[in-house]
Amino acid sequence: MNLTGKQKRFLRSKAHHLNPIFQIGKGGINDAMLIQIGEALEKRELLKISLLQNTDEEASEVAEVLEEKVGCSVVQIIGRVLVVYKASSKQKNQVFSSELTKL
Repeated sequence: MNLTGKQKRFLRSKAHHLNPIFQIGKGGINDAMLIQIGEALEKRELLKISLLQNTDEEASEVAEVLEEKVGCSVVQIIGRVLVVYKASSKQKNQVFSSELTKL
């Protein structure tokens, strides 16, 4: 999903107050974690993922893997924190996607 600049700015403002839900450590990113991230995105649509200091992963590499395997959009990368978005397929979980269509 390609987001416009205005949509990304809106999502960044909403993600500012969120705490990271997932942490990627020295084990790196694996299939089980990708499944959990996909499920969490289905419920929340917008979340933060942090990379711990002991990981060998780079934030840009993790962003590419998430976009490819989970199908989400990386809204922002600041240091070792990623903000990712994916529209929920369930109507009751569509908090941000309904507002994004208006922008």
